[in-house]
Amino acid sequence: DTRLPRWKRIVDLGFLICTVWIWLPLMMLVMCMVKLVSPGPAFYRQQRVGFRGRSFMIFKFRSMHVNADTRSHEKYFEQLMQEDTPMTKLDAVDARLIPGGRFLRATGLDELPQIFNVIRGEMSLVGPRPCTLVEFEGYRPEHRQRVNAPPGVTGYWQVNGKNRTTFNEMIAMDIFYAKNMSLPLDLAIIGKTIPAILHQVLEGVA
Repeated sequence: DTRLPRWKRIVDLGFLICTVWIWLPLMMLVMCMVKLVSPGPAFYRQQRVGFRGRSFMIFKFRSMHVNADTRSHEKYFEQLMQEDTPMTKLDAVDARLIPGGRFLRATGLDELPQIFNVIRGEMSLVGPRPCTLVEFEGYRPEHRQRVNAPPGVTGYWQVNGKNRTTFNEMIAMDIFYAKNMSLPLDLAIIGKTIPAILHQVLEGVA
């Protein structure tokens, strides 16, 4: 069954309805910013692996120049998987980023359009980071247990170290979440998300 658990749909849609006055104006603001600083579409779509291995198109704000080559990112992630070193981003030295692109990625604002994926039932507010098809092909069978939970905009890994953790640590956290998915855990993760983002931004500034 590739449908999200019923309680997750109720929490996701209820939370989005209650907070629409926050995320909708913020989304409009980011969309205008992207259009102002870089020619091309404000949104970016990419195929990702979702719940139970079903693929879907993820929505993000474009933080890179149009037609930027993503192969360097794929090779870098492959290297991180093999070496099992902390998963720091390439953003600090990435010429593909548009003006303000690093800020969008550091704050997670580039991921706001994933709210549309949540509304469509392809993602949940809380869950593992949805991986790319290339990433998924490189997973060992035990790694694939992470798709037993719906992918999320935020998640257990995202609020517990994120870029300071290794690939294997991320996988372990995602599998832990998949096995212990519950309403109290989801609410705890949502509560920790803003402090985790602020900490990440301050780390980036430092």
